[in-house]
Amino acid sequence: MKAHRSTVLNMTEGNPVSLIIRFSIPMLIGNLFQQFYNLVDSVIVGQFVGADALAAIGATGSVTFLFFALCNGIGSGGGIITSQFFGKGNVGEIKSCIVNTGYIMLVFPLIVGAVAFFLTAPILSMLDTPAEIMADAVAYMKIMCVGIVFVSLYNYASAMLRALGDSKTPLYFLIFSCLLNTGLDVLFVCGLHMSVVGAGIATIISQFVSGISCLVYAILKNEYFHMTREDMRFDAGISVKILKLGIPLSLQFSLIAISCMALQKVVNSYGKVAVAAFTATSRIEQIIHQPYQTLGAALSTFTGQNYGANKRERIREGYLKGMVLMVVFSVLMLPVIQLFGEGIIRIFVEEEAVIEMGAKALKITSLFYAMLGMIYVVRGVLNGLGDSFFALLNGIVEVIGRFTVPFLLTAIPAIGLWGIWWSVGVVWSVSGITAWMRYRFFRKRLTAVMDGDPAGTAERK
Repeated sequence: MKAHRSTVLNMTEGNPVSLIIRFSIPMLIGNLFQQFYNLVDSVIVGQFVGADALAAIGATGSVTFLFFALCNGIGSGGGIITSQFFGKGNVGEIKSCIVNTGYIMLVFPLIVGAVAFFLTAPILSMLDTPAEIMADAVAYMKIMCVGIVFVSLYNYASAMLRALGDSKTPLYFLIFSCLLNTGLDVLFVCGLHMSVVGAGIATIISQFVSGISCLVYAILKNEYFHMTREDMRFDAGISVKILKLGIPLSLQFSLIAISCMALQKVVNSYGKVAVAAFTATSRIEQIIHQPYQTLGAALSTFTGQNYGANKRERIREGYLKGMVLMVVFSVLMLPVIQLFGEGIIRIFVEEEAVIEMGAKALKITSLFYAMLGMIYVVRGVLNGLGDSFFALLNGIVEVIGRFTVPFLLTAIPAIGLWGIWWSVGVVWSVSGITAWMRYRFFRKRLTAVMDGDPAGTAERK
């Protein structure tokens, strides 16, 4: 199994902690830069246009996530199957999985983007988006719908490369596009006064550059992307495996997005100050999510490769060490948010009412970071094993929580508005405990599945 050793990382041999950290660091930097897109939009729009414009962008967050999730789950499923084939050592199956995931990811985002474009206004109205920000929210959302195909292009290329252990290549192109995004934001928003429309255009141009650059580089430099005509054939069997794992992952992400929309509806009912504060805290929490998300993705690749190689003890060791890394980060972040939350919120807006509300909100949610981290660690391991049932279970739990807890807590007079952020922590806790129980109570059954065909795991619950 030959490949470019500088970019391909075999995680079936060597110290698990060292491999996970080595793989995670470039991916973490990349994820932080990707989040920087949203941060730059928010800071520039919030400071140079105003809190209403910031609220307009924030009001679209959960809806955008819903449509992006439908596409990204397929790419994630293809990446997991590819990592299992890599661990198994079958070059032909690796190439076929890369190609067939690409075919699916070419068609699916176009369909989702077109449907989303025409549903933007009705969905935002259904969520009770405040009238003062509705026009800007619709305009920004429609631009994001056009950009779904560009976001999916980058996520596809990076998912395939990461499945092969290459977390560095996606980073390099993402850094460049992030710098491009910053420059375009300044040009469109500050220079040409295009408000939220300019911020949206800057984002999708930058995503297109990172996606196409990453894919072209992979085709030129990574041996697994060197395809013959035979490799380019559509393979129904592999496509079914990709879809059987990718669709539950898409549904998981989509259910979570729908649950976030339910929470957004509650937030919108409290007016534009609450919307702006929630937008600012959500942007910060997106950054907090990144180390957890990166660790989970690293564990998914680590588990997938070792599952393909049938190395059970390494999977368990990776899970345990992943939990330790997660707890350490959670403990370190708690005092930072508790002490400096107000200063962090002030980066986004100048309105004192928004700053005060946002700072208090961060103090609430930071108490639950360890539970958030548990979700990502367990999800990474179970996804790497191809446990598609857990993907649906996790999404269903989140939907039930988001549809019930915010309404219950905000209805309590002593809690009121703050029930928005307490509900975030409660839902993280319920989802984290559910994930842990799934791993504990089904561990024997899941490891028993490893006695079968590794690449066929996506077909089993």
